[in-house]
Amino acid sequence: MWKDRNQEAVIEGTREELGGPGSWGLEDAGPLARASLPIVFPWPLPLGSSALTVLLGALTSLFLWYCYRLGSQDMQALGAGSQAGGVNGGPELLLYQAGRCQPSNCRRCPGAYRALRGLRSFMSANTFGNAGFSVLLPGARLEGRCGPTNARVRCHLGLKIPPGCELVVGGEPQCWAEGHCLLVDDSFLHTVAHNGSPEDGPRVVFIVDLWHPNVAGAERQALDFVFAPDP
Repeated sequence: MWKDRNQEAVIEGTREELGGPGSWGLEDAGPLARASLPIVFPWPLPLGSSALTVLLGALTSLFLWYCYRLGSQDMQALGAGSQAGGVNGGPELLLYQAGRCQPSNCRRCPGAYRALRGLRSFMSANTFGNAGFSVLLPGARLEGRCGPTNARVRCHLGLKIPPGCELVVGGEPQCWAEGHCLLVDDSFLHTVAHNGSPEDGPRVVFIVDLWHPNVAGAERQALDFVFAPDP
């Protein structure tokens, strides 16, 4: 869950999947990715380093537990918002929530489910991974907020985009378009609004959380291990 503010806030894309390893190496990874990898100590340990090793191990475990709790609380808040009418000012139909498949919803949308299973870069085994249909009703507004991690990008596929809908990410206005994908780093401050009239109807997009292309394969495995969905 490292922050690299040199990343672009928004990456405009097509329907093509983001896949393949990124350009980062472990020397460029954040402390979370490095801390979550196996640590091998020389054996036998020098007598003077035993206490320090135990202390470092305890601090690392505490740090990983704290990050895990932050992620779990964020996903629980997301689920509560959806049940109360949707975090985006309207109903939501989630096929994956916090990295867990929702079987009943997937059976209702078999085509979307098959498409998700074919995306190699979909965060399907991580508590930060979600996918589903988001509806924004006329007059609704999502005030400024930041997502929990920039290890992902959110893909918005426009399905129904009436006039008056707006998305602002990192101070830059963006536009949805029907039949096109918009890739957003939602860890930047962003707002969403539907300024259209009731006659325009709701805005509908299909949202998928994908791995950020700069997160390498080894880092993805480490983050999946640390932020595995609750059983």
